[in-house]
Amino acid sequence: MTDNDVAGLQRRLVEFAAARDWQPYHTPKNLAAALSVEASELLEIFQWLTPEQAERVMDEPGSAHRVADEVADVLAYLLQFCAVLGVDPLTALAAKIDRNEVRFPVRRRGGGGEKGDAADDRHSSE
Repeated sequence: MTDNDVAGLQRRLVEFAAARDWQPYHTPKNLAAALSVEASELLEIFQWLTPEQAERVMDEPGSAHRVADEVADVLAYLLQFCAVLGVDPLTALAAKIDRNEVRFPVRRRGGGGEKGDAADDRHSSE
């Protein structure tokens, strides 16, 4: 494994925290809270943008750098959270996609917005 795959990055994060004696603070509760804060900081970048402005956020170097930094923070805390609890994030994601493929079968678009048609399926990650 390299340092740029998920397991390698997760290992680097664990080693980074261990070298600084941060393990006592890296509890599931604290890491979940930190993950939420970082996700909120990512959302803050987009808070007052129009949909069109949000689509172009990566065109401006300053905002692109902020987005990349916040994405890195979110992923770092998620990987640390998974390490503490022993969750394989890729296995968990694959299982979730499998469940969602059953839960939300492919349907033709163009329905009248009735319960159970494609319009109700836009939150498939839940």
